[in-house]
Amino acid sequence: MGDQLNRQIGALKEAHPETHQILIVESRGKISSQRWHVQRAHFLAASMRRFVQELRDEGFDVDYRVADTMRLGVAAHVAEMAPSRVVVTEPNSVTARTLVASLDVDVVRSDQFLCHPDEYVEFMGTRKSFKMEDFYRWQRRRLNVLMDGDEPVEGKWNFDEENRLPPPKTGHDRWSTPMTYELDELDQQVIADIAGNTWGEAPTGVWATTRNEALKRLQFFVSEVLPMFGEHEDAMLKSNWHLAHSLLSPYLNNGLLLPGEVVAAAESAYRSGAVPINSAEGFIRQIIGWREYIWNCYWRWMPDYAEMNSLDAQVDIPPMFTDSTATQMSCMKSVIGHVEERSYAHHIERLMVLGNFALIAGINPQQLTRWMWNSFIDAAEWVMVPNVIGMSQYADGGMLATKPYASGGAYIDRMSDHCKGCAYDRKKRVGEDACPFTVLYWDFFLRHQERFVKNPRVARQVRGAQQLVDKDELQVTAVGIKRKLHEGTL
Repeated sequence: MGDQLNRQIGALKEAHPETHQILIVESRGKISSQRWHVQRAHFLAASMRRFVQELRDEGFDVDYRVADTMRLGVAAHVAEMAPSRVVVTEPNSVTARTLVASLDVDVVRSDQFLCHPDEYVEFMGTRKSFKMEDFYRWQRRRLNVLMDGDEPVEGKWNFDEENRLPPPKTGHDRWSTPMTYELDELDQQVIADIAGNTWGEAPTGVWATTRNEALKRLQFFVSEVLPMFGEHEDAMLKSNWHLAHSLLSPYLNNGLLLPGEVVAAAESAYRSGAVPINSAEGFIRQIIGWREYIWNCYWRWMPDYAEMNSLDAQVDIPPMFTDSTATQMSCMKSVIGHVEERSYAHHIERLMVLGNFALIAGINPQQLTRWMWNSFIDAAEWVMVPNVIGMSQYADGGMLATKPYASGGAYIDRMSDHCKGCAYDRKKRVGEDACPFTVLYWDFFLRHQERFVKNPRVARQVRGAQQLVDKDELQVTAVGIKRKLHEGTL
């Protein structure tokens, strides 16, 4: 499959040029089915085509078929080549596994992740409830990562309290500029082939499309960026879209990199003294903790999970999400601009700007999931569904997150440089220039007060909203904001 581009994954691990032919299908239907960000579509197709070159250089006979659908591509291959059998690695999505189950093929267990769902079931055992932190510590022990015998290195499992600093007031260029590569004829051909139903700015070479280039970016991150990763990992800046984030998620998600080698590189840098523990632990937790936890939640709860909408959010995706000029909100304009330019925004921008705004504005979670899936370079169904439905939008009613991740303008101001010079005043709850985040934050807790007054993690915010002296005027302001949002004039 196009997200399993590694010789060490599943069925390919045992393949040999003398005994195996490789089939890869590029689905026209998949590319034309949705309005993809052009850089996302290019990344996926170019990575597949370059992987074909690598396999052929190794001596494999590769049948690279462009077909209307995956099913038709497989059927055409079987009719023409008459293989003795067809072997496929477990796909990474429910849809693809459903397809594979309907075909006459052998399925090999996937080892693309460090915790297979079967192993996750063992972890769960008879537990009725547990936190991601429990899973993370179990992963640390079983994988022997950042451990000193039976104890975590430096005596602590989690250094998150050291990693929540706001952006520095000066030195915004302290983080190394990301690597790029020169686009070639293959890139131009892919861009031509996917032209039409796409959006966003054209590829610039910032996203690698070969394993060799992805490995270079891993080495670059570990040596040049990881030492500074921890402190400001939750910060946001208008002038810097990447800060100290790894930018490795696209390669992990399509197979160009494997999680084990990424974790090993980060741990080795820590053991050598090149990277402080708060940076190494914070980054590794994202890989073996959150990423693997989300992967297993997806398989545990799908397919019904994708359609959940516990808060009955029905607002359509507004114009600003595909046109950053359709808003005067400095933070939204900046983050959506990052997505337009590079098909990327880092995790805090996704959760606390885009996701937060969608949550408090009542945007439909299925529409938001689809937009993020179409828009982000590292998107996959298993990534987007739990992160949006559960973590970001609380549409699962608390199955994944114990509270809604809602905040007002004060949080944006504390963790970014967006509020200075914005058309809206983050301190105001009413009036034409009241900050939409601040207004909609309080309006959110008033709309859902019966539900959340019973939640100990946010009950105080609900009671605070109920006691606002201007709550009636605030709710009127909220109605006006939603009207402008729909009109594209906010």
